[in-house]
Amino acid sequence: MKGYGQFCPLAQASQALGERWTLLVVREMIAGSTRFNELRRGVPLMSPTLLSRRLKQLEAAGVIHRRRIGKDISYELTPAGHELRPVVELLGAWGHRWVRSQLGSEDLDAGLLMWDMRRSVDPTHFPERRTVVEFQYTDAPVGARNWWLVSKSGEIDLCLSDPGYEVDLLISSSLAAMTAVWTCQLSFRNAVRRGDIEVTGDPGLARKLPDWLRASHLSRLGALHVPPAVVWDEAIQV
Repeated sequence: MKGYGQFCPLAQASQALGERWTLLVVREMIAGSTRFNELRRGVPLMSPTLLSRRLKQLEAAGVIHRRRIGKDISYELTPAGHELRPVVELLGAWGHRWVRSQLGSEDLDAGLLMWDMRRSVDPTHFPERRTVVEFQYTDAPVGARNWWLVSKSGEIDLCLSDPGYEVDLLISSSLAAMTAVWTCQLSFRNAVRRGDIEVTGDPGLARKLPDWLRASHLSRLGALHVPPAVVWDEAIQV
C-alpha cells in the first residue's frame, strides 16, 4: 500500500490499518479468534494467502504477535491491538446507524451468521445437560441450510452436519430474516408475528432466547437508543 506521505497520526494509522480486510481481521481477533482457521471462518471470502499477508502486516505494525503453542500458532492482540477495540466498536456502531443500505443476497452468509451467533451465545443460561438448538434457513444454499448449536457443561459447539442428538428447540426462518434480526434491523417479535421466523420445541428454552442468544455485538452498540425488548422480545410463544 502506497503511503500518504503525511506525518499526521491519522494518516499513519490509516497506512497501518486501511488496506482491505485489515479491520475485519482485527474485528475477529477482538471477538476472540486466535487461530488461523478461526479467523478464516470470520472472513470466509478472504483467501488464506491474503489473510496470512495481513497477519504479517499487523504483526509488523505491532498490533498483534504470534505465539507458538506446540505445533500450533496463536495470534494475539498486543496492548496496541487491544486499544483498537473502541475504534472498531465505534466504527461498527456508526455503520449500523448511518450506512443502512438494503442487504443483498451477496451480503448474506449462513456460515458467518452462525459463527457470529456461536461466539455470542451465553452458555450459562442453558441447562447442564446437553441442549441442542437447530436452525433451518430455507433460502440458504444447499449444504448450508441446517445448523446445530450444541451446549453441554458450559461449552458451545457449532455443527453443520447433524450431530445425531434430539433437538430441543427448532428455529426456522429465511436467512434474510434472521440476518435482519441479528443486525437489529428487525425485532424478533415482529419477525415471529409476521411468520418470518418460527420457533418450536421446549417452551422454557424458547422463553429464554433473549438471555442466551444476543444480537450482533456491533449492531447492539449501534442500536443503544433502542430498548432491548425491541431487539429480542422476552415473551416468545411456541
